[in-house]
Amino acid sequence: MGKIALAAKITHVPSLYLSEQDGPRKGTRQDAIDGLREIGRRCRDLGVDTIVVFDTHWLVNADYHINCAPHFKGLYTSNELPHFISNMDYEFPGNPQLGRLLAQAANQLGVTTQAHDATSLGPEYGTLVPMRYMNDDGHFKVISVSALCMAHYLNDSARLGWAIRRAIDDEYDGTVAILASGSLSHRFAQNGQAPDFAFKIWSPFLEQLDRQVIRMWQAAEWEAFCGMLPEYASKGHGEGFMHDTAMLLGALGWSAYDGQAEVLTPYFAASGTGQLNAVFPVTPQDGRAIPTAQASADHSGLALTSRL
Repeated sequence: MGKIALAAKITHVPSLYLSEQDGPRKGTRQDAIDGLREIGRRCRDLGVDTIVVFDTHWLVNADYHINCAPHFKGLYTSNELPHFISNMDYEFPGNPQLGRLLAQAANQLGVTTQAHDATSLGPEYGTLVPMRYMNDDGHFKVISVSALCMAHYLNDSARLGWAIRRAIDDEYDGTVAILASGSLSHRFAQNGQAPDFAFKIWSPFLEQLDRQVIRMWQAAEWEAFCGMLPEYASKGHGEGFMHDTAMLLGALGWSAYDGQAEVLTPYFAASGTGQLNAVFPVTPQDGRAIPTAQASADHSGLALTSRL
């Protein structure tokens, strides 16, 4: 039997990479980099062998997808922000065995999922940026899970998270960390105004909404948060419609989860968006509060049922 030893919601803003470069932005994201490095250090101390990243920069239009190639290596330039991330090198091992187990468990739970172990598909920067600081020596194997889900129910993303928990606990001989790689509010500054919002949230409403959510996480108000997640994802401009967050909470027990979030990197702004690094204690769960496979959802696909 395996275990999930660490779970976290993390930032992947490309200004982290820019913060390494000489120039006016050098050092400006050091606190976020330090937070990611601390999560990597904790993973090493806990004996983690594989990191599973729910990547809100991997866009998919049908099914869920798991990139579990045996090895990843290359140079990455962001097609979204090539002036922030250009020719960033990466290399780390994958874990085809675990990736196939995760997909099998999800399919058995009724969540259509495909594992890709013989593929030329490279990871997106929601995986690559955090791994740069958590896994620069390739110590951990890495699996990337699609979390920019364009035609998917949040219910199914939560159930995918629970399937991942079950597969690791029941079938995997190893220790895993799971990371929801995405922001809180994700309303980018309007074109031409990005420099003015490099260190500001786009609106006071979004900042207050984000701060209230963080307070709820720290107070373990999970039933209330899970109930508001669909509207938060929509009205709060959640990155990737917050499917990464649904996956993370599904793995942790959904509204029955009882852990209190530990904020490592306090809330900060990046190009109008709200960011943080936070660790979620992994507590025993029996899955009774995982959302049902048949969603009582409106046409937006965002509404969630709260219990089985």
